Amino acid sequence: MSLDDIYQQLSGILRDVFDDDSLVAGPDLTARQVDGWDSFSHLRLMLSVERSFGVDFAASEISSLKNVGELASLIQSKLLGERAFSPSEES
Repeated sequence: MSLDDIYQQLSGILRDVFDDDSLVAGPDLTARQVDGWDSFSHLRLMLSVERSFGVDFAASEISSLKNVGELASLIQSKLLGERAFSPSEES
């Protein structure tokens, strides 16, 4: 999945979690720029991202994220890693 695809999907998740149709995921977007992005909504966001992309994050990965760009890169690396080790692709 390309980063553009990830940002597009993240935009939909952000809009849903924060109930704001104007939100657009971009690499420099931070929690401080989004009304209502507190610790509880951050947890809801991360759970929604995990479900939507089918990935799991460690607490240390989540706590180290500085912006949506880092989140998108983490998602992409998880997707590539999981795809590379998927038992269904072994022949």
